[in-house]
Amino acid sequence: MTQEISQKHPPGLYVLFFTEMWERFSYYGMRAILLLFLLDKTNGGLGFEEGEGGAVYGMYTFSVYLLALPGGWLADNVLGQRKAIWLGGIIIMAGHIILAFPSTQFVFFSGLAMVAIGTGLLKPNISSIVSELYPEGGARRDAAFSIFYMGINLGSFLGIFVVGYLGQKVGWHYGFGAAAVAMLMGLTVYRFFAPKYLQEKGMYPKGGKNSLEEKTKTSILTWILFAALIAFLVVMQLNGTFMWNSKTGAATSMGIIAVAVVMIYFANLMFASNLSGIETKRIVILFILFWGAVLFWAGFEQQGSSLQIFADRYSEIPFGLPSSWFQNFNPFFLVALSPVIGSLWIYLEKKDITLPLLVKFALGLFMLAIGYYIMVVASKVALTGVKASSLFLISTFLFHTIGELFLSPVGLSAYTKLAPKKYLSQLMGIWFVAAALGNLFAGLFAGGFNAENIQQMPELFMSIVWFCVIVGGIIFILQRPLKTWTGGIK
Repeated sequence: MTQEISQKHPPGLYVLFFTEMWERFSYYGMRAILLLFLLDKTNGGLGFEEGEGGAVYGMYTFSVYLLALPGGWLADNVLGQRKAIWLGGIIIMAGHIILAFPSTQFVFFSGLAMVAIGTGLLKPNISSIVSELYPEGGARRDAAFSIFYMGINLGSFLGIFVVGYLGQKVGWHYGFGAAAVAMLMGLTVYRFFAPKYLQEKGMYPKGGKNSLEEKTKTSILTWILFAALIAFLVVMQLNGTFMWNSKTGAATSMGIIAVAVVMIYFANLMFASNLSGIETKRIVILFILFWGAVLFWAGFEQQGSSLQIFADRYSEIPFGLPSSWFQNFNPFFLVALSPVIGSLWIYLEKKDITLPLLVKFALGLFMLAIGYYIMVVASKVALTGVKASSLFLISTFLFHTIGELFLSPVGLSAYTKLAPKKYLSQLMGIWFVAAALGNLFAGLFAGGFNAENIQQMPELFMSIVWFCVIVGGIIFILQRPLKTWTGGIK
């Protein structure tokens, strides 16, 4: 096992590593200051109230990951993964350039939309090419995803550090401009090194050079499911469930639509896509992992919303540092702990102990619950009228990071292993839709987080604890009856 992991990785992995690192620099750096910019009323921000700002933040982060689904489809059927990555990076950079200049709300939101569209093209497809570098699968692919994941978090750390400082201490638009420069760096790496080191990988749609022209028969059941989706959305609109006249209402409506689309998509895969028995069972496992990931990200992504507000207003901040820098404890802990967690899996495997996928997911949710219980204690300290020690947030980020290491790289690798090959990029898109819904719910939660009413904080944080414990427990119980459904893939 150790010898297998220690074999040299192909140079293409490091091309993708640095491309993704700079893209994540731009994304996480900008995200670190986005809500603060939306809420700022005195230094050139948009001056939104918490409810509006949280809804906008949630809709943006939701859209970033939701658009990974059509981005994966376009790569599978039209562009190929390589072209999708290149085009996506250019659109991301253009969006950040728009954000770098003071403008109207419409222009600002147009820039956000471009970043979301570009990320939807880039994000699922760069992960898919990582898996293509290791057609043999096995431990080397798991190790490769761990290396790739470290690139994500190195970019996150640098982005929050640089963009957070520039945005809060120099000027918001200087921070947004730094994100544009970072994406340019990623495009430069990709343009000069991908042709040599990735060769033909990801160049063409999965069905071949003329995939879009190939005729496929759509089953009657697929049309029935599609009609059911349209009927549901029409009923929701007519009975007033969908509300588009406010940012919070629009965010809630988008969440309902996304959940409906995901349910129909999985139903179509399982019942109308001519999958084999083992493939259908694997889709069921992916379905469970999807909803576990939604809940995890809904809690985890509070670091850019409710936890950011708590850091900014109710936490001790030593030396007058930017409050957004608290978010850097997550990527710092990730880079530090990734080798430790990776070594743990190797050690357990040497002892013939293999934790099933669902167990790792359950443990991730339990770690998230512990982190939020710490925030329950911190918010009770804030109720006394004194600022909570920074150690509370640092400890929360530590447990959340451990949970992320149990859940996120494992889930990313599991989707590449369990997905039917012809649906690989689409299902990678679905994996990121889980993050989309989690981010949207995180934004809506933050919208109900009245920063002036600290009496509500312990109860709000405790509600996340209970959700994580209950759902994590259900997933843990399900792992035993479903352990054979992966078909031997671990």
